[in-house]
Amino acid sequence: AALCLGGCAVLAALSASADTLEVKMLNRGPHGAMVYEPEFIQAAPGDTLQFRASSNGHDAVSIAGMAPAGATAFRGKVNEEIAVTLTEPGWYGIKCQPHYAMGMVMLVRVGDAPLSQLAVPADVPEQARQRFDAIVSRTPALTK
Repeated sequence: AALCLGGCAVLAALSASADTLEVKMLNRGPHGAMVYEPEFIQAAPGDTLQFRASSNGHDAVSIAGMAPAGATAFRGKVNEEIAVTLTEPGWYGIKCQPHYAMGMVMLVRVGDAPLSQLAVPADVPEQARQRFDAIVSRTPALTK
């Protein structure tokens, strides 16, 4: 019984330290049309992103080639909320599949991965690439 109580206490402490971070999927936001709000999240390993269907027609999908080794790919459904727990430190790129070509993407940094480790695949649509560049330039902590 003491072993169970000790194990339960450790699990409770670990889950208490993880945060749930809300992301809205929007038709219009502070940085234009077809956006995630926020467009950049600094997370800790074990944090959960809760994608909210704030506007119709959006989803949240991991971008192939924009996740750390060992990360699990995910694919939400259009108009449905999805919760994703990120456990691997590094950079994650996330897209709205229906609006990817229009640049509906966001960046997540889990842990303290340096900007030099952010790699945008060559096949990313041009507007998405421009949005990634804009996110980095608008985020002072990343450009220092």
